[in-house]
Amino acid sequence: MNDGQTGFGRRAVDLSRRLMSFGRRRVVAFGELWRHSLQFRVTVSTLALSSAVVFVLGMVLQNQITERLLDTKKRAAIAQTRAVVSTAEGELGGVDTDPDALQQRLTAALKKITSSSTAATQDPGISAAGAFEPVLASGNSERATGDSIAAGPYESVPLRLRKFVESGQLTWQIHTVADPANGNGRTTYLIVGAPVMNTVSQIQLYLLFPLNSEQNTVTTVQNTLLVGGLVLLLLLAGITNLVTRQVVRPVRSAATAAERFAGGDLDERLVVLGEDDLARLAVSYNEMAASIQRQIRQLEEFGQLQRRFTSDVSHELRTPLTTVRMAADVLHASREQFPAGLSRSTELLVDELDRFEALLGDLLEISRLDAGVEELAAELVDLRTIARRAIEQVRVIAGNVGSDIELQVPDSEVNAEVDARRLERVLRNLLANAVDHSEGKPVRVRVAGNDSAVAVTVRDYGVGLRPGEADLVFNRFWRADPSRNRRTGGTGLGLAISHEDTRLHGGMLEAWGEPDRGACFRLTLPRVQGEPIGESPLALPPEDPMVIDAEPDDPRRIEQGPAAGGEAEAGDRARDEQRHEEVR
Repeated sequence: MNDGQTGFGRRAVDLSRRLMSFGRRRVVAFGELWRHSLQFRVTVSTLALSSAVVFVLGMVLQNQITERLLDTKKRAAIAQTRAVVSTAEGELGGVDTDPDALQQRLTAALKKITSSSTAATQDPGISAAGAFEPVLASGNSERATGDSIAAGPYESVPLRLRKFVESGQLTWQIHTVADPANGNGRTTYLIVGAPVMNTVSQIQLYLLFPLNSEQNTVTTVQNTLLVGGLVLLLLLAGITNLVTRQVVRPVRSAATAAERFAGGDLDERLVVLGEDDLARLAVSYNEMAASIQRQIRQLEEFGQLQRRFTSDVSHELRTPLTTVRMAADVLHASREQFPAGLSRSTELLVDELDRFEALLGDLLEISRLDAGVEELAAELVDLRTIARRAIEQVRVIAGNVGSDIELQVPDSEVNAEVDARRLERVLRNLLANAVDHSEGKPVRVRVAGNDSAVAVTVRDYGVGLRPGEADLVFNRFWRADPSRNRRTGGTGLGLAISHEDTRLHGGMLEAWGEPDRGACFRLTLPRVQGEPIGESPLALPPEDPMVIDAEPDDPRRIEQGPAAGGEAEAGDRARDEQRHEEVR
């Protein structure tokens, strides 16, 4: 028995959970449809407001009809009661006070009233009252019903009505009583009571008018109003849906056209039908789209001209630059024979030529990236090796400014499908930028990975970035402080090229910085090309400080540049345990 009850309880709980889950899904679906469909929202709102109006109107009509029916019934019943009172007074004149004789006289008068009611209802003013049940009673209401002298269903007359009639008033009341003839049902009566005068005993007359026909009429009216209201609501919903559809359909067409236009289909236009407001909207949209298309094409042509100009100038400058380079190299090789001032000028000439060549290379790279002709040669590579090579390439620059480069890598390989050449250039640019702004403080590099992405952060503790500058650092030729003297001689295009290389990989290159607290650049790439990145393995803003002096098996350990880079290129894993060598 207990097992059966437990099983039934579990089934009930499971059923209730399913019902709740189904209800929640329906509510969520309704909310989504409500938010995304103007047509559905207008239709439901109109239907709700119409339902309220129809309900109020139906209640008012029902109350008015019911009051009119009862008022008509009441006037006819009072008129008929007065007529019956006259008949009863004629039958009960000089009645004896003896109970038995009084009972006989009341019974005879009741029969006379019942038999004469058919002839009395020929009067049009009285016939509206319909059939009735007469009651004649003698005595007062303080006496028990069983002890009263009465003819007819005196027990159906409410006590309150009796008291009013015994005080000599003609009054009425609607009262519901049990009806044995109707099984267990109940019958509602309009009961009119009046005193019978010209008699020795105090006699009251009550006429019980059943309200069955009026109730049937009210029920018919209610059903008619209900069916009519439902039909009206359905018609309103259909009309509202049709009208709203006529308005929403052009709006949806405009939204679809705008989406296609934004997706690159610049020839997308709306169909203009008629001369109404929606037609004017379509005309305005088409004019706007044509204007934007013209401007976009002008910008594209201008951009193509600019890229072509940059590329052509860069190529054309290579020939005279080569000639100047050859002459500068000859002068630089013989600088020891020159006076001190001329020798220094020769060195400066060579340095600026180096920077000029780098600038031309960056301009050519930018022009190729802008033209979209660059392709990604992705292969599975360990990012730790690329980071070491990049550190090795900037160690001379770091040594010139007195900055150490510290590398933190995990024990396991951090493999990803990347273009090694481009990724190495990105890291080299980030490191050079960090060294340039480090103010002689350490530059720290972290490499990490998770199931979906790999990341590298380059952190310096120099001048940092002011609020809002983190979004500007990847702009071409942008500098945080134009008045600062560059120590590395950068071209101003390194971070912009790095950003484009990252975009080709499908990754993200982000910056963070605070004044006098340094800056941090985070490069996040997918492990597999074309797959989503998800969450980056490294936090931004960075988690400081890093652990420099750690045990060899500590995953937070940091290795430093020159030794790490050389060991990686040599491929000698036996020397990976050597850490903490400075990049000078």
